[in-house]
Amino acid sequence: MSKEFDKQDLVKYRIKQAEEAAEEISLLIENKLYKTAINRIYYGMFYALLALALKHNFKTSKHRQLIGWFNKDFIKTGVIDISYGRIINNAFENRSDSDYGLFVEFTLEDITEMHQEMKAFIKEIKKHIF
Repeated sequence: MSKEFDKQDLVKYRIKQAEEAAEEISLLIENKLYKTAINRIYYGMFYALLALALKHNFKTSKHRQLIGWFNKDFIKTGVIDISYGRIINNAFENRSDSDYGLFVEFTLEDITEMHQEMKAFIKEIKKHIF
């Protein structure tokens, strides 16, 4: 069953995905599934960036290209504070290390801090969408 979505519906859907990912992380932390939490932290921010890109008519299927667009159009221009650029870049690297690295470990403190940063990131992105 196919349904046509307008751009605003898609933006809202991506934000909902981001918020759901943020909620899932608490359960993952409780169950000490830290590597999976790292993955969801990154993807929550990725979904928020997809929403922002939709709003600004930027299309890509590449993660690095999306982050590069965000850094160029929002961080380097001062529209969004540089700290948010560091947050998404670190999340991307942590997700890559967690998924593909050997003997990579994250502590509860690491995950908790990254989770807080993720929530702040999503909140900031939402300010520039709605």
